[in-house]
Amino acid sequence: MIKEFKQIGAGMATIALSGVGVGIGIIFGNLLDAVSRNPGISKLLFNYAILGFALTEAIALFTIMIVFLLMS
Repeated sequence: MIKEFKQIGAGMATIALSGVGVGIGIIFGNLLDAVSRNPGISKLLFNYAILGFALTEAIALFTIMIVFLLMS
């Protein structure tokens, strides 16, 4: 019975991955919007977008780590 509860918990923990996907989409969608409004600072905006992408992707890595811990 414990194994089944671990699997349910791991499945529920992966729900955070959908939020990460939405967050990454918002980051790069807003990057395209900002570059189209002001193409002169596109390099700076791209650097900020990569920083936001890395921080958002870190949440996905933490989620996967928690899932692996639950499954062990």
